[in-house]
Amino acid sequence: MRQEHHAGEKFFVDYSGQTVPIVDTSTGEIRAAQLFVGVMGNSNQTYVEATWTQSLADWTGSHARAFAFLGAVPHCLVPDNLLSAINKTCRYEPDVNPTYAELADHYGTAIVPARVRHPKDKAKVEGGVLIAQRFILASLRNRTFFSLAEANAAIRERLVLLNNRPFRKLPGCRQSRFEEIDLPAMLTLPATPYEYAQWKKARVHIDYHIELEGHFYSIPHRLVKEQVDVRYTETTVECLSRGNRVASHARSFIKGRHTTIQEHMPKAHQEFAAWTAGRIISWAAQNGPATAQVVENIMSRKVYPEHGFRSCMGIISLAKRYTKERLEAACERAVTIG
Repeated sequence: MRQEHHAGEKFFVDYSGQTVPIVDTSTGEIRAAQLFVGVMGNSNQTYVEATWTQSLADWTGSHARAFAFLGAVPHCLVPDNLLSAINKTCRYEPDVNPTYAELADHYGTAIVPARVRHPKDKAKVEGGVLIAQRFILASLRNRTFFSLAEANAAIRERLVLLNNRPFRKLPGCRQSRFEEIDLPAMLTLPATPYEYAQWKKARVHIDYHIELEGHFYSIPHRLVKEQVDVRYTETTVECLSRGNRVASHARSFIKGRHTTIQEHMPKAHQEFAAWTAGRIISWAAQNGPATAQVVENIMSRKVYPEHGFRSCMGIISLAKRYTKERLEAACERAVTIG
């Protein structure tokens, strides 16, 4: 049955089986770049670019650049069932990769994967792949590329020619039909392009932190021992519990260090964290010179003064139970004994 393609509706996407050879200038090794192809269902407007891999990062990046090239967003994306798009195929409800789904949400479009073993569902993009191979790659076969950017610049030149090449049996060309029919019916681009994000699940440690690539980020302490979803980009780390964002941090790549928000701590920990060596000594001096001397002695015996905070906080707690004079007298005896 012949498929009907409505204006601005479907954008068919896939990779070409044919790759683009790129020479590494330092080693002379030839590396094969993948060819991403997207085709609008109604006008046949085509987008082609080379990427190093078919990974999720390259897959989503190609979509963002394709939308920028089109200047608008189609109402529906029709990918093949490759792993970067679909986690688990199903005729009725395929499991779409969460990062790919997030990209679709960012642009306000939908994802409707082609059905498995139904080649007609993706005939449009398969035809686009053949045209890209014959009109673009075949014309570049005798050129040597030394970088991905160089290859994509040459591909873009041929792509513009392809979209402006007159149809044989129809009036106009891909570009003119796209501008007349598809573009007015498409969705507007968002203010900012999609930023690639990855997802993982993490268990909140007893110290109310989760670990991401060797760095530790704080989570509200009430979620200790619970599992949270972690969304992370090059710049941010977001943690979600039952679909609600509970923490957001600037991304850090320093392994073994902690990024902690004070509000995530239990109240007792917040009070402890607010104290510094200078503040503790200053408080002790207000109680009396002997109290200050005891506090300084405790911290001086430690490799790091912070290691003596707990003992000093114990002395502070005594001030709430006894008079200043009584605490000062006890400290005088401690100093005398040494």
